Amino acid sequence: MYNFKFADIGEGIHEGVILKWMFKVGDSIKDGDTLCIVETDKVNAEIPSPVNGKIAELLFKVGDTIHVGDVIVKIDDGSGTAEKKTTGDVSMLSDNTNESVSENDGESAGVIGEIKVSSEVIESSTEGTINQKTTNKEKALATPVARKLAKDLGVDINTIKGSGIVGRVMKEDILKSIEEKIQVEKEPVMSTIKAPKLDFNGDIERVKISKLRKTIAQNMVLSKTIIPHVTSMDEFDVTELVELRKKHKEIAAEQGVNLTYLPFIVKALTLTLKEHRIINSSFDMEQEEIIYKNFYNIGIAVDTIDGLIVPVIKNADKLGIIEIAKEIQQISEQARNRTIPLDKLQNGTFTITNYGATGSSYGVTVIRYPESAILGTGLIVKKPVVINDEIVIRSIMPISVSYDHRIIDGGDAGRFLMRLKQYLSNPMLLLLS
Repeated sequence: MYNFKFADIGEGIHEGVILKWMFKVGDSIKDGDTLCIVETDKVNAEIPSPVNGKIAELLFKVGDTIHVGDVIVKIDDGSGTAEKKTTGDVSMLSDNTNESVSENDGESAGVIGEIKVSSEVIESSTEGTINQKTTNKEKALATPVARKLAKDLGVDINTIKGSGIVGRVMKEDILKSIEEKIQVEKEPVMSTIKAPKLDFNGDIERVKISKLRKTIAQNMVLSKTIIPHVTSMDEFDVTELVELRKKHKEIAAEQGVNLTYLPFIVKALTLTLKEHRIINSSFDMEQEEIIYKNFYNIGIAVDTIDGLIVPVIKNADKLGIIEIAKEIQQISEQARNRTIPLDKLQNGTFTITNYGATGSSYGVTVIRYPESAILGTGLIVKKPVVINDEIVIRSIMPISVSYDHRIIDGGDAGRFLMRLKQYLSNPMLLLLS
């Protein structure tokens, strides 16, 4: 019997609500078939079956809340009455603790990795396998399937101690490493000051907040509690950018792309971040270290009917403006439909929020922990400005950047804004870079 557990699927998601079961007791199911749909505070996740078999028992009903580690379904996989402990995931998991090869799991592709010499004593095993205590592997010994599993779960396979022959990393080793990292937070991350009980005299209505809104509240308190925020503001003359976008908007539309100003801002931002590394960093308070990130995953704050969601454009510095526009279009739609893959919500390095989309000019933005800064862009309006002692009408975009004052000084933020202004005031630099 296969006990399927709801697993840690990242981004602080520790619970979900069963929206729909795709099978009932007695139904046959295949490896990869969607077992159920679970609503989390970020996405509606399709949970796949990791094995072939028959549904023996559904342990939760539609509408029930499930937590990480809960066994949600039992599947008769033909292995007998002995219950196997395993973990479920939204991508691909298997209970094959002996890493046996099947026709469909791709393991026959062979083992990938290097065996390195270790000075540690290798213990003997009564079952004929060798368990290596520690190795000095530069690249873990593992099969393609194990590597894919580690990649899907965001695990560095080279850091995992393998329990297979000569230190081979098994699927169960990867799952075990995930389970060890699960830390279910029983209490929300809120202020240490106990808020007084609210009691009003008059006509009021109480409405329970959604899971997404609860997460937003926790993240905002976490950010403002830990990070000392400072905000710098400026106005950028983007007249040439307005003209460039107007010129190429129809060309982009022919490719099915809605060319907004945001792709140009993302492109300018990645170039600026490469020159000002501290803005693309994080502060490790425990180790007293600054973590400089040499990759540029840009989060885009998307206003949805349920609340703010921040999908991430991975490796944005390697994309052209049209490619960035296509990615923004796709992830924004997925975020609003709550169908965005979890990997597109993870591992951001810097975030942009466009309050200009709602008609606002200025805003004091809140940093997305553990990032060190966030950029806010306001509504572009025509204003009279003085150039060469003459008053002319120019297109002006208000900008604000909030930053972690523990590691970023006002001078750092000012130089960052000045360089960003150069790129956006003269957008031909973006095309030449």
